[in-house]
Amino acid sequence: MGVLWWFWPTQATVKNAGKPVQTIVAFGDSLTAGYGAGGVQNSYPAVLERLSGKRVVNLGLNGDTADNAPTRLPDVLAENPDMVLIEFGANDRIRGGSVERAAQAVAQMVDEVQAAGAIAVVVDTGGPQMGEYTRLYKKLAKEKQAVFVPGIIRGIFNKRNLKSDMIHPNAAGYQIVAERVYKEIKPYL
Repeated sequence: MGVLWWFWPTQATVKNAGKPVQTIVAFGDSLTAGYGAGGVQNSYPAVLERLSGKRVVNLGLNGDTADNAPTRLPDVLAENPDMVLIEFGANDRIRGGSVERAAQAVAQMVDEVQAAGAIAVVVDTGGPQMGEYTRLYKKLAKEKQAVFVPGIIRGIFNKRNLKSDMIHPNAAGYQIVAERVYKEIKPYL
């Protein structure tokens, strides 16, 4: 019985964890902005704010790419966040960008967020043909001691009743996205 603790799973070490989280910045593309949600109140950051009871600032921008996102990082850090959700890659892929370049940009953002004292969260879309992004982002998050949120639109992408168009969730879909994000970040709040 005394050896049982040895095999008990332990929570991965996350840089900057352990202090109170008051402000979360959701930083990403149209999935963060809430495109197709039927109003900003139905975006995943707005739903996440209601689920978590924390202030969640939505800095999503339709059409943004990982490659461009570091130029917007000063706006993120100006919010003095305790946690930053970094969700990019789908537009890089759609536009034929390099997955390695997107991963380098996400790595840069994680480094700057952590240097500012916040918890970095790498949010993976898990959409069709995004497998290489998922693998790189998961590895990156582990190496940099960031939180990893897998596949936020997995299972939503193929269900018309959860989508507003061919790509984006509707309000019901964004509710699921918010619940998935909340599940992964809850231990650090």
